Amino acid sequence: MGRYLLISAGITAALVAIVVAIYMIRADRNGGQDIARAKQSESGLFSVTMQPEKGQVRMGETQVWLVTVKSKEGQPVENAALHVSGGMPEQNQGLPTSPQATGYLGNGRYRIEGVKFPVPGWWQLRLWIFAAAGTDTVVFNITL
Repeated sequence: MGRYLLISAGITAALVAIVVAIYMIRADRNGGQDIARAKQSESGLFSVTMQPEKGQVRMGETQVWLVTVKSKEGQPVENAALHVSGGMPEQNQGLPTSPQATGYLGNGRYRIEGVKFPVPGWWQLRLWIFAAAGTDTVVFNITL
């Protein structure tokens, strides 16, 4: 019986080590950054999702991104004003373009045009959201 417990403990320890190794490899590949495409704004006023219109981030191409802004209660935020900035934090370099919110698509969805990531690395997109509920920001990390 003792031998089976020892073998069982050894297998459990090996599995835990494998899970930790996988987590560390993934964290290293993403620069340890949270690369979620859905986040709460910094003060918690809004729930925001952001993604490329064509589904994947493309390096070297000017892209359109879609942003959905909801209240903390989950209701679409209508006719907010969005300001976009970003860059490469490790390089202290801004975006090579000036992305703009160019349209409100309804149901809390907004179109951002002019997003471009010319080189691989860790990028950030920061949104300032100005709405009836207040002003808040959210930062999205992108790794290429």
